Amino acid sequence: MGHATRTGDGWLTGTTVVLAPQGGAVAAVDVRGGGPGTKETDALDPRNVVQKVEAVVLTGGSAYGLDAASGVMAWLEEQGRGVRVGVDPAHVVPVVPAACVFDLGRGGDFRARPDAATGRAAVEAAAASAPGTPVREGCVGAGTGATVGPLKGGVGTASTVLESGITVAALVVANAAGSAVDPETGVLYGELFQGRRVEYPEPSVHEAARRRLAEVAESSAPPPLNTTLAVVATDADLSKAQAQKLAGTAHDGIARAVRPVHLLHDGDTVFTLATGERPLDTANPLALNEVLAAGADLVTRAIVRAVRAAESVDGPGGVWPAYGELYGGR
Repeated sequence: MGHATRTGDGWLTGTTVVLAPQGGAVAAVDVRGGGPGTKETDALDPRNVVQKVEAVVLTGGSAYGLDAASGVMAWLEEQGRGVRVGVDPAHVVPVVPAACVFDLGRGGDFRARPDAATGRAAVEAAAASAPGTPVREGCVGAGTGATVGPLKGGVGTASTVLESGITVAALVVANAAGSAVDPETGVLYGELFQGRRVEYPEPSVHEAARRRLAEVAESSAPPPLNTTLAVVATDADLSKAQAQKLAGTAHDGIARAVRPVHLLHDGDTVFTLATGERPLDTANPLALNEVLAAGADLVTRAIVRAVRAAESVDGPGGVWPAYGELYGGR
């Protein structure tokens, strides 16, 4: 996984690329938001011919930022990675699904958005990252200009190993029109679903945070054009139909962490990647269930991590306090 981040001089945006192992991974997608910006998602339909993809692109820049996928596609072609379309091994067509978040103008310059060069930088960073390398979180890559309601958003990740030995992981770009925070208590909605004791903010801290957010709302009212993106990856051996089911169930993880969700000005999109190293238990027709449940749980955890890892922004494009600034680390 790799990020390309652009900040300063009107920029507050970037691109994140999830690079599959050589040979690709089974992929699927589920789009729930009413205003999606995507590329090559039709290729992932289980009824269609493409079985595996080499990379997924998450990018800022709204629909303009989808140009980042062109840089990833060019890099993959140079590596000979993609769908073979001829006898010559170099004759490949890389299918690069992509989705974008709205962050236009958040750095001050509406025309500062990712392009093909940004996508190339992100995929090169992904290729240079050794397996198991910790993923940078917060205001990086596609999460650089992300916001969640009135708060700064960003990139978050989470992973687990199930009892079956299957690994499931999620990467999220939290950029929602809705809020991640309970207005009555200040606790993050997603923390209510994590199976451990919730530490609620002190009432005085919450009241101070509410006053600060009210001040920001009076001085800065950017349009609520947003989107939450996620990639849920697993080493399970899934069919395209099973991968699509995982993408759909993973949306439940967004709904637990953000309210309201899947609005007309959201483009909420979840991709799944399955590398196929670990077969499901064929004797158990419900073996997929633990993967489905984990996918949703991990998306919720990743959104919490994204909001907690974010850093405040106060610039020409607007003011977005970070949750950590308002409520502390707790």
